[in-house]
Amino acid sequence: MSETSLEPTVQAAERSRFRLALESDFAYQFKKSPVAIVSATVVLVMVLCAVFAPLIAPYNPFDPASLNLMNGFSKPMEPNAFTGDTFWLGTDDQGRDVFSTILYGMRISLFVGAAAVLFAMVLGVTLGLVAGYLGGWTETIIMRVADVQLTFPAILVAMLIFGIAKGITPVEYRDQMAIWVLIIAIGLSDWVQFARVVRGATLVEKNKEYVQAARLIGRGSGAIMLRHILPNVLSPVLVIATISLALAIIAEATLSFLGVGAPPTQPSLGTLIRIGQGFLFSGEWWILLFPAVTLLALALSVNLLGDWLRDALNPRLR
Repeated sequence: MSETSLEPTVQAAERSRFRLALESDFAYQFKKSPVAIVSATVVLVMVLCAVFAPLIAPYNPFDPASLNLMNGFSKPMEPNAFTGDTFWLGTDDQGRDVFSTILYGMRISLFVGAAAVLFAMVLGVTLGLVAGYLGGWTETIIMRVADVQLTFPAILVAMLIFGIAKGITPVEYRDQMAIWVLIIAIGLSDWVQFARVVRGATLVEKNKEYVQAARLIGRGSGAIMLRHILPNVLSPVLVIATISLALAIIAEATLSFLGVGAPPTQPSLGTLIRIGQGFLFSGEWWILLFPAVTLLALALSVNLLGDWLRDALNPRLR
């Protein structure tokens, strides 16, 4: 059979799969939930704005050559008294366009949040699988470490890890490594939830017939965990990852607001809020308000989307 004659069959199969996806119970639940639709739309718009910030932003706020100090403290949608320039959301004390700084700041916040959740998910899922499947002293050590970490607030754990990692980093590389240190700190403070959920699900799955059959045909422990058990414990992991993304973004903003997060050369939304807080009581309210509203909308939308995903993937909650 020629490739030309196969093309209509392949296209029909792809259309059929697409139609099945649109008519699935998951898609139906999504279309019937206004909260999920609005939240997903807000998250998608913000992610696209962050990704394409260099194309959307009217100015590059972190290019010193493009800054004009005469534009400092310009009010939103009002011409500057000295230069006559108008900025949608005003400018900060250095004349940086607040709208542009928000777009670039969202890039850092989303990148740190997503990377930290991915790191925490990989670490937590791995340790949870090992603890649940192997049991014994391995399970005891992993879960006791998790229990000890749960006794401390996650933000304090992240601050401790960030401080230690920054302390052992050479001074000349601290600003360059600050973002990666921040990712590791938030990830190490958030792996416990993944590990506990995966360990509990693994304890159930490892006693089922398909796992016993895999053992009988000579499958190794690693292959059984990765190819048989892992696909069956991923549903709750995806829900936790979505909710943890909002918490990671807030944790990054909190650390940056406290001055131990993103460096001034790569400011996130938390850094912008910290900068704006210093001018709140002098009348320049817009420097704080707009980054804070953006952070609130982003975290709330991701959190609501995670709540809907939890309900959609768990029939008992419908």
